[in-house]
Amino acid sequence: MPRVVRTLFGRTETALAAAIVVTAIVFSVASPYFLTMPNLVDLIEAYSVTTILAAGVFVVLVSGGIDISFTATASAAQYLAAYLMVRQGVPAVPALALAALLGIAMGSINALLTYHLRVVSIIVTIATASIYYALMIYFTNAEEIYNLPDWWSNGVSFFRYETANGDIVKITLPIVVMAVVVALTQYLMSRTRIGRQVYAVGGNPEAASRVGIDILRVQLFAYGYLGLLAAIAGFVQAGRVHQAVPTAMKGGELDVLAVAILGGASLVGGIGSVGGVLLGVLFLAMLQNGLNLLGVSSYFFGVVIGLAILVSISMTGYADKHARSRRVKRAG
Repeated sequence: MPRVVRTLFGRTETALAAAIVVTAIVFSVASPYFLTMPNLVDLIEAYSVTTILAAGVFVVLVSGGIDISFTATASAAQYLAAYLMVRQGVPAVPALALAALLGIAMGSINALLTYHLRVVSIIVTIATASIYYALMIYFTNAEEIYNLPDWWSNGVSFFRYETANGDIVKITLPIVVMAVVVALTQYLMSRTRIGRQVYAVGGNPEAASRVGIDILRVQLFAYGYLGLLAAIAGFVQAGRVHQAVPTAMKGGELDVLAVAILGGASLVGGIGSVGGVLLGVLFLAMLQNGLNLLGVSSYFFGVVIGLAILVSISMTGYADKHARSRRVKRAG
C-alpha cells in the first residue's frame, strides 16, 4: 500500500471520516432531503441518547472493561426520577440528583464485583443487568409512568428557526445535554490525571499497578462515570418518549457498543478517542437515516451494525498485530 494511503487511513478516525464523506455524497444524491438542515438536526437529536451512553461506554472500554448493564442503569434511574417527582411530589433537582446517584452506585457495583471477584467484566455485567432488570420489574410491577412534568415531557428549546420551506429547526435540551457530556468526557480523558490513568490501566494494568496507580480507584471512576451518563441518558430518553418504563432501554446495548467500537475504542483497552466515538455515531446515524429515506427495511440495519463491528474489530486486530511486529523488529 502506498505510504500516502497508509498515512491518510492509518488512523481509525481518518478512515471513518472518509467513509462518512462517501456516505453523505451517496445518500444526498439518492435523496435531496438527506443533507437538509432539518433532517441533520433531527438526526442529531435522535442519536443524542446513544451518544451520551457511548461516551460512558468509551471510558469503560479504554479502562480495559466491557459493561453491558448500562441500559438497565438508565432505565432504573429514569424510573426513580419519575417516581419521586410524579408519585411522591419531590422537586426536580433532588429527584434527578438521587436518580443520578443511583446510576453511579449501580456502575460502581460492577467495578467492585469485577475487581474483587477477578472475573471478566462482561460476565459480571451480564449478571448484574439481569439482576437489575428483574428487580425493576419486581418492585414496579412493570407499571409505566406517563404523566411526567411538562418541562420534562414537552421538552425545552434553546433555539428555533424556520426555513424558507417552512420546516422548523430546533436546538433542544437533548442536543445541549449531549454536547455538554461530550465536552466533559473529552476534558476528563485528555486533560486530567484520572483520564490518563484510565488509558494506562487499559493499556497495561500490571505496569500501571507497578508505578503506583490504584486499579480499583480507576475502575470505580470508569464504571461510575458510565453509571452517571446512563442515568443522564435515561432522563433524556424519558423526556423524548414522554414516559418512564422499567425496561425502557433494554435491547439497545449493541447499538451503543457498535458506536464505541467503530469509533476506534479497543476491546482490549487503552485505545480510543472521544472524537472517534462521535464519528462512529455520525456514521451509523447517517447510514440508518439514509436507508430509511430510501425505504430500506429497518431490520436490515441490524445487519449493518453487525458488519460494522466485525470490520472495526478486524481493523483494530490488524493494527495491533502490525504494531507488535514493528516492536519485535526494533527489539531484534
